[in-house]
Amino acid sequence: MKVSVLGLGVEGKKAVKSLLNYGYEVYGTDLSLDIDISDIGIADYDLQKENKCIIIKSEHLTIDLGINDIERILSSDMVLVSPRLWKSEIAKKLKKSDKLVSDVLMKHKHLFTIAITGTNGKTTTVSMLKEILIKSGKRVLTGGNAGGGFFGYCDLFLKAENETYDIMLVEVCDMTLDFADYSFDFDLVGLTNIGDDHMNVHGSIIEYEESLLRFFKNKKIFIDEYNEFKKRAKSITKDVFSYYPTSLNLKLFGEFNRLNGGLASSIAEYLNIDFKTIKKTLENFKPIEGRLKLIKINNSKIFIGKTDNVHATENILNDIKELDIAFIGTSRLKESHRLDILDCVVNYNPTKIILFNGLSDSFDLSLKRLKSLNYKGEIILSNSVEETIKHILSFAKHNYNIFIGGNGQEKIVELQKLLIK
Repeated sequence: MKVSVLGLGVEGKKAVKSLLNYGYEVYGTDLSLDIDISDIGIADYDLQKENKCIIIKSEHLTIDLGINDIERILSSDMVLVSPRLWKSEIAKKLKKSDKLVSDVLMKHKHLFTIAITGTNGKTTTVSMLKEILIKSGKRVLTGGNAGGGFFGYCDLFLKAENETYDIMLVEVCDMTLDFADYSFDFDLVGLTNIGDDHMNVHGSIIEYEESLLRFFKNKKIFIDEYNEFKKRAKSITKDVFSYYPTSLNLKLFGEFNRLNGGLASSIAEYLNIDFKTIKKTLENFKPIEGRLKLIKINNSKIFIGKTDNVHATENILNDIKELDIAFIGTSRLKESHRLDILDCVVNYNPTKIILFNGLSDSFDLSLKRLKSLNYKGEIILSNSVEETIKHILSFAKHNYNIFIGGNGQEKIVELQKLLIK
């Protein structure tokens, strides 16, 4: 069976990998030449350059960069359109063809399906709810947003088609709401929060909220009782349920994680899961890889986790209250909006800010932003994980509150592992 994948960003590449694992013949295409295919995991391939295009061929896979072979796409048995291309003209055409993967593979639409969306806390909430449901005896399929660490949306279609489950949990990134709404039949939705992220895509918070309202239409929605957006949600659907921060004794730090626990608990109770199971599961739940962990070294507290937007950063620093040292991972060069993280950090007045190469080896944009903020403390640049660890251990000899966050999940995960050793 032949499948085409349009768009080879994070979701597209994950889809290619999943489809190959299930034995499909795959054609992947992207108009950009600047695509790193190494994470697809192709062992052997031939690479050709023709007329400003790159053609990559291996067993069961052909990739075109710089060109779309429309004829080949339309003749495929199935097509996966990357969420970032969901509003393109070719996507509109393919929706009418009944060839989209989510329209050909249909078993996932017969599962009871829960979406967890919002700016921050999605992965933690999905993981909490998954553990509760498994402990209650359910067969749970979990995945979705590839950027959240899952294997991507396409993997859910494939697993549901080939394996047996009772419930599906889908992490839905705020940039993929329309794609997910078309691709799945959601029975209920949990909203973690609404923050200032991906504004380069949404344009504004108002536009983001409009996307959420479209997504919420005719669905059962769980929203934080104190979220002002709840009033607008009630204008779209009558089935709006409130949740509160959990009062259980969590092993996770921060009020924001109490809200994540409250959302997971509320949905589980709605599904008639025994509260003893919910309580035992949440009180034993451990921080997941890359998300916030509190590590104590000597007399210092080290708060470390991915905080790739200002909303997540502010939530953590607000709970830390007194900040002595901050380590911040750099953003991609094209994502200058993420420099707002530095604005937030400077407001807490750390004596030192250490910039490490999270997603870019360039520190220029971060240095320029710190200069514009008139930051008076010391700025240190760290070019490697090893160098960053030396700085952390040096500062940890003192009675400091140390925050390590920003961008670069892989680097942050590596730092967590080295510090926990």
